[in-house]
Amino acid sequence: MNTPRDPNPSTPATDRLSAAPAGLDTRGGGWRAALVLAALSVPAFGLLYPGLGAALGGALFPDQATGSLVERDGVIVGSALVAQPFSDPRYVVPRPSAAGFNPVGAAGSNLAVSNPALRERMAADAAAITAREGITTAELPVELISASGSGLDPHLSPAAVDVQVPRVARARGMDEATVRAIVRAHTEQPWLGVFGEPRVNVLALNLALDAAD
Repeated sequence: MNTPRDPNPSTPATDRLSAAPAGLDTRGGGWRAALVLAALSVPAFGLLYPGLGAALGGALFPDQATGSLVERDGVIVGSALVAQPFSDPRYVVPRPSAAGFNPVGAAGSNLAVSNPALRERMAADAAAITAREGITTAELPVELISASGSGLDPHLSPAAVDVQVPRVARARGMDEATVRAIVRAHTEQPWLGVFGEPRVNVLALNLALDAAD
């Protein structure tokens, strides 16, 4: 068996292991490159990039960039993206909110369908809504007793609005046909006719009802 021969028998093995490869900078200048990179990256990606993104967003999507705020007579009355409670019988009522319609604490209840507390709350809501709208439990759209994941869903399905039309019409002294026409005019169709479901923005609808009343 042949043993490999040392090409530099006069150089101790420990010296050869610790010797730096040819061409490697051993002057300790790596920290300078790190500082230069940080000095360029922090302003570029911490200030310039987000600032440019905010400016472009404000220029291209001014309404969305400011929270999709809704005004009436120069006064901000809400956001098209955030649900708010309505208790007056003249208005369409949105879905329940596990967050109490508080945008700061937007969240679902995280209760399983088998949770007794959730079942009791849904049963109580179902009883109150069916009595308020004069409908049976079978006619009650489930979304009216179930909160959304955010607790701030601003939309209802046309079916969930339809069961409220008779009450709203009576409270406003309007014909149901007139109210239904306003609902149809404010029903948003699926994007590109495919993505999503027909939906009605509750705040926009209630403001339209006020304008027509």
